[in-house]
Amino acid sequence: MNKHEKINYVEYPAFDLLATKAFFTEVFGWSFVDYGPNYTAFSNEGLDGGFYKSELKSISESGSALLVFYSSNLEQTLEKVKAGGGSIAQEIFSFPGGRRFHFLEPSGNELAVWSDIG
Repeated sequence: MNKHEKINYVEYPAFDLLATKAFFTEVFGWSFVDYGPNYTAFSNEGLDGGFYKSELKSISESGSALLVFYSSNLEQTLEKVKAGGGSIAQEIFSFPGGRRFHFLEPSGNELAVWSDIG
């Protein structure tokens, strides 16, 4: 259900839509709906969103927002990210309240995964 003035959707650039879709499908079990050759959308993944064809990428070093997943098994999720073709930008580290790692998906967008377990 859409809620008035609440965050509703996120969009990311992707220079390789096919590789990006394959990565998120394999690692996180997402499904996509294509809207033409330059846009694909996902839903029911905690926050709806999409990827648009672009040579740009979203990385926190350049001031981009960081989308963070939750995992109840951080090491297992890290291994799934690597096996799915993602690269680890920051290995697992501790912070007040938990641990997390950052990764790059095949189009170079940076995301993170955190856990309050372990």
